[in-house]
Amino acid sequence: MAIEPQTSFKRVMLKISGEALMGDQGFGLHPPTVERIAKEVESVQEMGVEICMVIGGGNIFRGLQGSAQGMERTTADYMGMLATVMNALAMQSALEELGIHTRVISAITMNEVAEPYIRRRAVRHLEKKRVCIFAAGTGNPYFTTDTAATLRANEMSCEAIFKGTKVDGVYDKDPAKHDDAVRYDTVSYDDVLAKRLGVMDASAIALARDNNLPIIVFSLDEPGGFRGILAGEGTYTRVQD
Repeated sequence: MAIEPQTSFKRVMLKISGEALMGDQGFGLHPPTVERIAKEVESVQEMGVEICMVIGGGNIFRGLQGSAQGMERTTADYMGMLATVMNALAMQSALEELGIHTRVISAITMNEVAEPYIRRRAVRHLEKKRVCIFAAGTGNPYFTTDTAATLRANEMSCEAIFKGTKVDGVYDKDPAKHDDAVRYDTVSYDDVLAKRLGVMDASAIALARDNNLPIIVFSLDEPGGFRGILAGEGTYTRVQD
């Protein structure tokens, strides 16, 4: 019988963008990509780690883009929140196909499709080894899903936020445009803010800093990357003072 790799983390938040669910498409959901990410989550849960998730809505609708096109900002942001609920339901379906008990918990009340957010109930789900997908952001306009992920991670007493991106960490400049871009192994919250490194928006970084919550930035495109980092392997950047 194989010995499972040990992890120092008991409960973590996985934050991914809505665009991560698009695959090679320019819009919407790519079911094989959703399924692949669900299998990554399954492999981490098998290590005994309790998992929260927040998924953005940019593959369906971005509030800021709608606002830039003349739509009232509050309305545009609420539309973006609804997009995150659609993504959460898609991920829930993929996880439950794998036999993983999952709860979609919405910051906006919609009893027919998701539970309302009640902190103690959500914690109990995690204790019962259910994956909790927090949808609809914070329930308030003007706040991003990055901020929602940091808020929920703190409320759930997560030990780290895992930010899945298209690159294997935080670089001093865009590695897609600059061959001489240098990846940080570790970087402080203040440097992320001062150098505008684009890990998360400023309010999310500040909230993580104030609660000393590490942010681990890794490539979601790397097969087994999420599990590998939890097992002490792989390439990533750790944001922490």
